[in-house]
Amino acid sequence: QVQLVESGGGLVQAGGSLRLSCAASGRTFSNSAMGWFRQAPGKERDFVATIGRSGTSTSYADSVKGRFTISRDNAKNTLYLQMNSLKPEDTAVYYCAARHRAGWGFRSSEYDYWGQGTQVTVSS
Repeated sequence: QVQLVESGGGLVQAGGSLRLSCAASGRTFSNSAMGWFRQAPGKERDFVATIGRSGTSTSYADSVKGRFTISRDNAKNTLYLQMNSLKPEDTAVYYCAARHRAGWGFRSSEYDYWGQGTQVTVSS
């Protein structure tokens, strides 16, 4: 079992930055590949980024590539998402997720545990 708690969301102007954190407890964090997803009102939950267990391999959705950076600190059991050059279309609830397997996951169905989400709102 893995418990995930996101933090760091908020209101920011377009062009600004935010860093999301996801604190993990329970089952060994370092054994889990991790991901970030987001869901805007009335839309499906979309993939944002994923990271392997060691933190050396990452992959991003095209819409955030070059602006967002996913990272993890296994000693602190924490996942991060650094978001720069934010746009109004980045507005959504952001979720972190964990999966039992080592490799990347690009679909929400590939993840076993989810946090409660944190709201990110980007004003124009």
